[in-house]
Amino acid sequence: MKVLVVGGGGREHVLCWKIAQSKQVDKIYCAPGNAGIAEVAECVDIKPMEFDKLVAFAKENAIDLTVVGMDDPLVGGLVDEFEAAGLRVFGPRKNAAILEGSKAFSKDLMKKYNIPTAGYETFESPEDAREYLKTAKFPIVLKADGLALGKGVLICESFEDADAGVKELMEDKKFGASGNRIVIEEFMTGREVSVLSFVDGNVVKIMSSAQDHKRAKDGDQGLNTGGMGNFSPSPFYTADVDDFCQKHIFQATVDAMKAEGRPFKGVIFFGLMLTPEGPKVLEYNARFGDPEAQVVLPRLQNDIIDVFNACIDGTLDQIDLKFSDEACVTVVLASDGYPEHYEKGFKITGKENFEGKNDYFLFHAGTKFDAEGNVVTNGGRVLDVTALGKDLKEARAKAYEATEWVNFDNKYMRHDIGKAIDDAQ
Repeated sequence: MKVLVVGGGGREHVLCWKIAQSKQVDKIYCAPGNAGIAEVAECVDIKPMEFDKLVAFAKENAIDLTVVGMDDPLVGGLVDEFEAAGLRVFGPRKNAAILEGSKAFSKDLMKKYNIPTAGYETFESPEDAREYLKTAKFPIVLKADGLALGKGVLICESFEDADAGVKELMEDKKFGASGNRIVIEEFMTGREVSVLSFVDGNVVKIMSSAQDHKRAKDGDQGLNTGGMGNFSPSPFYTADVDDFCQKHIFQATVDAMKAEGRPFKGVIFFGLMLTPEGPKVLEYNARFGDPEAQVVLPRLQNDIIDVFNACIDGTLDQIDLKFSDEACVTVVLASDGYPEHYEKGFKITGKENFEGKNDYFLFHAGTKFDAEGNVVTNGGRVLDVTALGKDLKEARAKAYEATEWVNFDNKYMRHDIGKAIDDAQ
């Protein structure tokens, strides 16, 4: 069969890599892809939001299955366009992808169906937001309602910080129309855990837990990013936590979406906070996390095509999801200055050091070929250095060892990815 993957980052690289392991697949295309994806798929020069071109390509090339990796095309309705054209596609429809596309929608959903989350208020006027903040308890969290590349969340320690945050989101429009409406919610404390899940509209089956590191600098300092590293599984996601989440969060969310006439098929990412009062939902995403996918999918033992098909066909109950007992850690090599100002176009060396190694992986997040055919940096997050180990400590040590194998000018990374592992053990 022929498969098309939509996207061009680290998540899409690991998706293409995993799809390539299926004996059912003869050919993989990726639109637009990147220099690393080009090793396992044929890259197609079509942008993820060029829906008409993607549909036409899928038809002309007799694509059997399209997998939408990115949030923008999902929220924009690419799945609906493919289905209308009679094409098979994995991912939620537009009316279900709103679970990620609008934080106000997801918060209202949780409130209506008693899914545990932080207390919140929604505002469309900066004046009303500021008035509310005058009597609020700090620290407090401001969130742009729409998509903001994972960066539209501000943790404010004081009214002055929050006042500046309202200006940034709602008046300066740092994230464009995403800031037309904001959610202001209570600040929760505890361990963060990410849980990815496959959903077929009725049944939800969770993948292994993971833990992201969003802040740009060591010690969780600096600005929020799309993610600077990850590890799986999380030692904090215990059997008791799982029991609670299965009953009160995971199935409850799927049932709520169905009850609202928005059946969800695809991947739901549950961002959780393990608070002193119990697990609560921080956020939902309507697709694989990035870089969560890089630490979860290398541990998945199933043929991923079988799982995609089960989600589409409503037969997920027949799939026994299996993950290896190994642990996995990924460290993001970024361009210094990310997520604000950084340079691109630097040659990357040392990629060959990963060849022939079964427990080390180099997933490309922001790369391209230059005019001479060299692989060069082309983004804030450049590479995801990933390693498997018998436990988290070994996987972490191997991942950091491998960060020395590959180099480019302006290379930057956090040095404490997975430090929570040491704290917990």
